[in-house]
Amino acid sequence: MRPIGDRLLVATHNLGKLEEIADLFGPYGVTVTGAAELGLPEPEETETTFAGNARLKAHAAAQASGMVALADDSGLAVDALGGAPGVFTADWATTASGRDFTVGMARVWAELEAINAPEPRLAQFCCTLVLAWPDGTDHVFAGSAPGRLVWPGRGDQGHGFDPIFQPDGFDITFGEMDRWEKNRRSHRADAFRKLVAAVFP
Repeated sequence: MRPIGDRLLVATHNLGKLEEIADLFGPYGVTVTGAAELGLPEPEETETTFAGNARLKAHAAAQASGMVALADDSGLAVDALGGAPGVFTADWATTASGRDFTVGMARVWAELEAINAPEPRLAQFCCTLVLAWPDGTDHVFAGSAPGRLVWPGRGDQGHGFDPIFQPDGFDITFGEMDRWEKNRRSHRADAFRKLVAAVFP
């Protein structure tokens, strides 16, 4: 696989996500730059798969900047809901005044209650990372973090649906877990391990 060099553009305007990715790349001597720093727009996510959206964002950033770009798309897939909300996870938290993840979490739980889904209510966070080069080539890495959903949500760490997600092997939710501990055990970390094995053999 081609080297990525010592600078990488991360196709996100989310500062928290940028910090987490920078932390993961830190040991490998790679400096990351966010799309917002370069004034790049956020392309509309029009695909119906994690890989499709991540590829769209990575290629747009790589072509606009001339740099190797990394993008991710991620979400919560609930077994009893047929994998929903999945790629539409953020949409489930959309309100007239912006995203409110308490609304999204409540919707997930209400839909499980409506079908009387049995316990444990299994789910997984999914993440797909795409590394793209300005010439149009790319590599795709998918990761997941399995667990179960709990109600009510617990913890104010993390973001999104973290307070209702209890990862396998833990009795605390991602919302209760130290941010950097979660960063080493998350769906993104799983995908990142696969990226590292390919890029830094």
